[in-house]
Amino acid sequence: MERAQLAIFLIAIGLAGFAVAQTPAAQPAPSAQASGVVTPAPAATGGIQGQNIFAVKPDASADPNYAKQTNAERAKVQPGNNAPLWRQVGEGVTGYSSLPKSEAPEAGNLIQPFVQYPGSRLTNAGEAWRQVRNNWIIPYGGSLFLIVLGAIAIFYWRKGAIKTHGSETGRKIERFTPFERSAHWTNAIAFSILAISGLVMAFGKFFMLPVIGGTLFGWLTYVLKNMHNFAGPLFAVSLVIVFLTFLRDNLPRRGDLTWLRKGGGLLSGKEVPSHRFNAGEKVVFWGGVFFLGIIVVASGLVLDKLVPGLVYERSTMQVAHMVHAVATVLMMCLFLGHIYIGTLGMSGAFSAMRTGYVDETWAKEHHEYWYDDVKAGHIPAQRTQPAPPSQTVQA
Repeated sequence: MERAQLAIFLIAIGLAGFAVAQTPAAQPAPSAQASGVVTPAPAATGGIQGQNIFAVKPDASADPNYAKQTNAERAKVQPGNNAPLWRQVGEGVTGYSSLPKSEAPEAGNLIQPFVQYPGSRLTNAGEAWRQVRNNWIIPYGGSLFLIVLGAIAIFYWRKGAIKTHGSETGRKIERFTPFERSAHWTNAIAFSILAISGLVMAFGKFFMLPVIGGTLFGWLTYVLKNMHNFAGPLFAVSLVIVFLTFLRDNLPRRGDLTWLRKGGGLLSGKEVPSHRFNAGEKVVFWGGVFFLGIIVVASGLVLDKLVPGLVYERSTMQVAHMVHAVATVLMMCLFLGHIYIGTLGMSGAFSAMRTGYVDETWAKEHHEYWYDDVKAGHIPAQRTQPAPPSQTVQA
């Protein structure tokens, strides 16, 4: 009995497939092909034809009476056919919405209208933004981040950490005050939250979603998105404080060009003399903290809707997103080098930011000009009290 039912079912499926195969295929109107505008094909007898519900108005030659019909008349002739409604939605026709226009000026438009960009086909503005994100920002941004990360890993594998060659003297120099360290760590923590959450939201579906599944990944990205939104303003404020705090010591000084020309001695293994901050740190300061910082913070505030008086339309948010994504990828790549030198790349660098003090030998080898200024009395070796347990350098 079960075999007979299965046979009947298979025969029915075969007949249905044969009927569909015998349906004559509809050809698009010649005028639509010539103009490049997508239009619904005329209905063919013997089968049901699908329609592009987001297309623009069809060519009048397809149906001479189409343009004369109102939506009410079409509803009587074709009950349940919502194609005209969705065609208007695709054209960007504004309808009714209960949301106030002061808060959502485009609330009456379900999707962005189709636009014709110079030298391109008719496309939807939202789809154009999606294609830029998925085909340009995500693959190239992710590749750049991995290339920088790989280059740092190879450098550490081949060169290792920069060591201090002389023996420690026990005499300490205060490199960072408690206020400077507080400003730096506040900014560093906020940046870490933003970087991790941003990487997961942008690239997580490629390397995390297949491992932890959709449910856990959805909850994780929801939490990280909210952390990202709250850490953003904190990062903006701390970035301004960091800029003002370290501005004076990051101005161009004698020896900066020499340091850049020799690459800081990273490849030769011989340190190039520098002041409190070398030319590499100044590049990070001006390129990352100042230039990219302004772009990242400004676009982030737009995405958080924290800019007063700005009309938050879809196009505004799309442009802000693209600018924000490109600038943040560049900032993360630039800060990766700074994080590497401050942790694994140089012995004693992390301790300097953690405790505020460095040994006299460390200062002389890595920042010789700064050490000379301390010894000459131009810069105090101890700027805050109390002093560390070991002896401080005396001018």
